[in-house]
Amino acid sequence: MKNKLKTVKNFFILTLVTVITISLGTPASASNWSLTGETLIHDPSIIKEGSTWYTFGTGLAGEDGIRVLRSDNGSYWYKAPSIFPTAPTWWKNYVPNHESNQWAPDINYYNGRYWMYYSVSSFGSNTSLIGLLSTTSITSGQWRDDGLVIRSTSSNNYNAIDGDLIIDKDGNPWLSFGSFWSGIKLTKLDKSTMKPTGTLYSIASRTVNNGAIEAPNIVYREGYYYLFVSFDKCCEGVNSTYKMVVGRSKTITGPYYDKNGVDMMKGGGTIFDAGNDRWKGPGHSDILNNNLIVRHAYDALANGAPTMLINDLYWDSSGWPSY
Repeated sequence: MKNKLKTVKNFFILTLVTVITISLGTPASASNWSLTGETLIHDPSIIKEGSTWYTFGTGLAGEDGIRVLRSDNGSYWYKAPSIFPTAPTWWKNYVPNHESNQWAPDINYYNGRYWMYYSVSSFGSNTSLIGLLSTTSITSGQWRDDGLVIRSTSSNNYNAIDGDLIIDKDGNPWLSFGSFWSGIKLTKLDKSTMKPTGTLYSIASRTVNNGAIEAPNIVYREGYYYLFVSFDKCCEGVNSTYKMVVGRSKTITGPYYDKNGVDMMKGGGTIFDAGNDRWKGPGHSDILNNNLIVRHAYDALANGAPTMLINDLYWDSSGWPSY
């Protein structure tokens, strides 16, 4: 069962002061970007507007809304004003007991606007919703509230959080989402409203570790759709078992297979990043332009602080990603 926020709320309080002063000047591998400044974040999504970089992530405890980090060079990062410092009243119509900090935003540019999907929920529950914001300029700070996208209740066998926008090879928008329960879902979106048009597809699931699969991220490259997901437990600092896996499909609705030909609906997934001695529990990724990947991991040199990692993304001769 999903219980991310329960642990995150306590964990952030313990680590925030320590991490403010941490510099990532000693990367875990040669391909890690060297980041300095404010890098504390969970569930990051990254984008560049002009020469300015933005990363959006799950809000910290005591810092309502969606967390925003900004950089003028991609290297030094600093905190920007959060989004939703005050919660819209309509959220409680669908999630009466929602947390004050929102989860897992996803930012993309499409048809002249920046679209941000975000999650509203409470720990241990699939009474959840994915909402939508949009703007013509992130730097302006002026966001339009586009309302509800999709919701789930205790009667559903899925959880409407961790939304991720993907534009297919024909220019059509789709939204993947899901956490635990029956796994990862996918739905096509209307180009005008950017909201679901009908059919809900199942594209990945697990039966082990209480169905621990979440945080989908789909990209298209050279004839394949690549589905990245996170397995196992996040938000436990250095004890986190989070890891990233990937599979691919010729069609956006699947089936997605890993390198060994195992269907991701049957628990398949090729390990992409399982961490190392310093960076524990990496996961909840976002890919930009098929050549950059961001995710969080827990820094064993900073009391397990959840930290932003950015890497250049590479593709081998068989079309599989690495970093």
